[in-house]
Amino acid sequence: MNTALQIPETVFSSDESRWQAVVERNKDADGAFFFAVRTTGVFCRPSCASRPPRRENVEFFSAADAAERAGYRPCKRCQPTSLPRELAIVERACKVLDADPQQRITLAQLSEAVHVSPFHLQRLFSRVVGVSPRQYQAARRAGALRDALQRGENVTRAAHDAGFGSPSRLYDAAPAELGMTPSVYRKKGAGLTVRYACADTPLGVVLVAATERGICKIAFGDDPRALESELAAELSQAGRIEDSGRLAPFVAQIRAYLNGTRERFDLPLDIGATAFQQRVWDALQRIPYGETRSYSEIADALGAPRAARAVANACASNPVALAIPCHRVVHKGGALSGYRWGAPRKAALLRTEREHGEAGSAVADEVA
Repeated sequence: MNTALQIPETVFSSDESRWQAVVERNKDADGAFFFAVRTTGVFCRPSCASRPPRRENVEFFSAADAAERAGYRPCKRCQPTSLPRELAIVERACKVLDADPQQRITLAQLSEAVHVSPFHLQRLFSRVVGVSPRQYQAARRAGALRDALQRGENVTRAAHDAGFGSPSRLYDAAPAELGMTPSVYRKKGAGLTVRYACADTPLGVVLVAATERGICKIAFGDDPRALESELAAELSQAGRIEDSGRLAPFVAQIRAYLNGTRERFDLPLDIGATAFQQRVWDALQRIPYGETRSYSEIADALGAPRAARAVANACASNPVALAIPCHRVVHKGGALSGYRWGAPRKAALLRTEREHGEAGSAVADEVA
């Protein structure tokens, strides 16, 4: 049963309930929504201790960035864009989830443990961590499973240690959480069919590989044979079939992107990730075309300001170039950092995005 789907939407979902929370300065509402005052141009947390505004001057927002986009600035008193109290709540929730990897904790149980309503916790956890509590637990199970299988443990023992409970539950959940069945993963792709193709592009040779579930690798290089050897080493026991025809639509998307005629990908992905890697990769995919972010900015956005090095490691482990745009992450001063497929390629990608992004904006301005 997915408890997250049963959260009542009535908690702080109406303007009346939100206004009542503001009047009561309800701390439990912090993070669930924000209120802005038209006469001052400021937005606040529900619990803000500043002088109460008139109801007719107030409007509500579900997120701080939505209030900022509407032209409001954050209150200096309650600092709605900072997350000290929210982080403490989420940290407590993560400790509960981390305490016993074998236990499956429902949202109701978790909210009771940290003394926050299920609705508030779900929104707060997703906002700070980037995934829901259920997804966080699933990612932890998948990570524990990968570690156990890579150590050579048998599937039954690995399943028990990762908290799957029974082999049947493991094999039902593993395709979504691991990307392939446990035995296949343990045997470096044994029994798995991977189709791949190499093609020339403006950035050199690209290799695209896919399982039946989606793209599992996009890599750039100078020699197709070297790229094929790298794929063979990673999935040494998989059946590897060169299939340019089936992968042609994906290669066409990559070429269009590199030529500046496409800004987004429509690629099904089949990649495994730890919970933190997935959070970083999701953040990378939210960086607008033509823009960059620093490692520290990504870490701050994840609510983990000291994790810049971990963010860099997650970028370096990205298996699908372009689809997860790790090339858009630079050093704090704007200098280019390392890139798994070479710094010159990173510079070329950023230059292409910048030029075509500016051209697109100019056209839009002319039309407007």
